[in-house]
Amino acid sequence: MSASTLLLSLFQYKAWANDELFAELQKVDATAYPTERHTCIRLLNHIYVVDRIFVGHLSGTPHGYAATNTPETPGFEELQAAVAATDRWYVDYIRGLAPERLEEHVQFTFTDDTHATMSREEMLGHVVTHGGYHRGAVGRIMAQVAVPPPRDIFTGYLHKTEPTRRAWA
Repeated sequence: MSASTLLLSLFQYKAWANDELFAELQKVDATAYPTERHTCIRLLNHIYVVDRIFVGHLSGTPHGYAATNTPETPGFEELQAAVAATDRWYVDYIRGLAPERLEEHVQFTFTDDTHATMSREEMLGHVVTHGGYHRGAVGRIMAQVAVPPPRDIFTGYLHKTEPTRRAWA
């Protein structure tokens, strides 16, 4: 398997995991658990903002963020739609990226004004792992308010989207 193929699969998984999480998060009662729901949305917004920051780094365009979260908290539906659109951007980006460009190093500045250099492959790896880390935190909060989080695991995604992987010849 090539790095491009693996990254595409990981970003398709990320989009699936985000969809699953948003669907289950809707079950958290905003009246009974306002603080917990708000915290979940703030965490998901942080993931989204970091994803958008790295869209800027990867595409060479200004991202417009001064921090890794926004002062205001977006509405649930607004954030869900924005996350889905960004997930599509990453899948399309990887599909259109020549494999040799994964090794290209890109210089950029973090929101705290520190300078960095990472390969495109490293940046994409960061985006995938960063999102997974924080989705886990959201899942933990959901479990505390008796809403079971979805099973956010790569193997679960692979077997759900390609059921033949469960069958042996």
